[in-house]
Amino acid sequence: MSIDATAAYRAARDQLLALRDDPDRARAEFRYPDVGPRWNWAVDWFDAVARGNDRPALIVAEEDGSHQELTFDEIADRSDQVAAFLAGQGVRRGDAVIVMLGNQVELWDTMLGVMKLGAVLMPTTTAVGPADLRDRIARGGARAVVANAADTGKFEKVPGDYLRVSVGEADGWTDLRAAYRSPAGPAEHPRTGSDDRLLLYFTSGTTSRPKLVEHTQASYPVGHLSTMAWLGVRPGDVHLNISSPGWAKHAWSCFFAPWIAEATVMVYNYARFDAAALLKVLREHRVTTFCAPPTVWRMLINADLSGGPGALREVIGAGEPLNPEVIAQVQRQWGLTLRDGYGQTETTAQVGNMPGEPVKPGSMGRPLPGMPSVLVSIEDGTVVEGPGEGELCLDLSAAPVALMTGYQGDDERNAEAMAGGFYHTGDVAERDAKGMITYVGRTDDVFKASDYKISPFELESVLIEHPAVAEAAVVPAPDEVRLAVPKAYVALAPGHEPTRETAFSILRHAREHLAPWQRVRRIEFYELPKTISGKIRRVELRAREEELATEASLPGTTGVVGLEQEYRDSDFPELRG
Repeated sequence: MSIDATAAYRAARDQLLALRDDPDRARAEFRYPDVGPRWNWAVDWFDAVARGNDRPALIVAEEDGSHQELTFDEIADRSDQVAAFLAGQGVRRGDAVIVMLGNQVELWDTMLGVMKLGAVLMPTTTAVGPADLRDRIARGGARAVVANAADTGKFEKVPGDYLRVSVGEADGWTDLRAAYRSPAGPAEHPRTGSDDRLLLYFTSGTTSRPKLVEHTQASYPVGHLSTMAWLGVRPGDVHLNISSPGWAKHAWSCFFAPWIAEATVMVYNYARFDAAALLKVLREHRVTTFCAPPTVWRMLINADLSGGPGALREVIGAGEPLNPEVIAQVQRQWGLTLRDGYGQTETTAQVGNMPGEPVKPGSMGRPLPGMPSVLVSIEDGTVVEGPGEGELCLDLSAAPVALMTGYQGDDERNAEAMAGGFYHTGDVAERDAKGMITYVGRTDDVFKASDYKISPFELESVLIEHPAVAEAAVVPAPDEVRLAVPKAYVALAPGHEPTRETAFSILRHAREHLAPWQRVRRIEFYELPKTISGKIRRVELRAREEELATEASLPGTTGVVGLEQEYRDSDFPELRG
């Protein structure tokens, strides 16, 4: 163990905890710790706080009401056993290991065990199929796979000379459970350097082929100090996060940030989301900090929240921007401020509303401690000072710790992402006079209609306030007069039908709550295309609009097949103009 590195890490963590009631000072004074040339978070931090620690580190709750609880000390021992087992199977420092497990204890054991070997984690969702797995093994150079026995069949058509380890018995696979039958002493430090590879994450691919993001032993383990500050997690807390293993947000809030704070990680396994069941779990297990995507929050506010928030102190939204109506509902029913934030797979939490700060509805907050976030003009590439709009970036001259090393094997994308001395997120945002940053949209999603710039998110926030709208995605639809008009693809809430009357009600609601130049001119009831991580693929909807426009312009065309559920404001005399 590197005593100096561990002490420096703890001091930085404690500084953020001490300044939790003074976010302005935290932003001004915090600096990421220098953990030196040799660093391994699993040994230098987790084991340092876990040995002999009988406080709960992990609680896995099931739908039937049962749960499994393990202490920090137990997790440290179990991950030692997994590390020794994998080493015995031939996994070495620097080897890439696909970890394709659900929310089960073996996931945390394996992640720590792989880290303790100095190997490289490649977290992968269980939802992927053989084609995705072939791509991941090829591009990631995987030398080993750890998966549940039930998922091993997906690898039958995935060639490669890689070690196959299963949780449970499977033909041709080695059962990981054997690790727990062999005692193992504390893992030795693998002598990993701070700049050595630790994580390979595939992005969700909302607009293009998934990118392969590379993080180091420092960029996520040290960088997530910003995430801990944003979440507001404290020692002894019970933190529940709704996200699926295999995606970066799971590592953010179900692994690094809570254990940095020495809090309990709690997960809830369910086959189908049930708001009432989740609320019961939150209260029974006295969860203090809770993070969930906006989709879950929208379901929760439509449930019965009269039972109160239980032991909840901090409530957070992540994954996509929070709509103001959702924030207002939680405040009204629970008296808690639902806080938003922003980050990417490529970074840790970058912008956020910190605990205790006044929240501007719809705003993501301000740059988090240690994150040199700036707005860069899309027109001329200069930094936007004061109020204004631009692409949200990280200033590379500040050597941001919490930034990926790059996209593995993709020089072209790396050059684009790091152009001009900035890391470009690809997201457009607006900053007000108080420094509050509000999401506008992806650079690819923002469009012009009648020469006015349209932020899809702003329009979607209004649409989902209508009781019939569960989700909405706004894209430009080609138009002969205005060149493009805002069109909303709408997924209906339960109990509502895709009728002319429903369309009129939604269009009228949008007309009443949006400026004339923002008017939604068309809506279509449609099943929204999504990535396997659940994010809407607006790129598919934009492409569909272009195809429909081309089809409609062909000679002899009298109607476009597939638009039976599209309605336009021009269809309703009351809405014309």
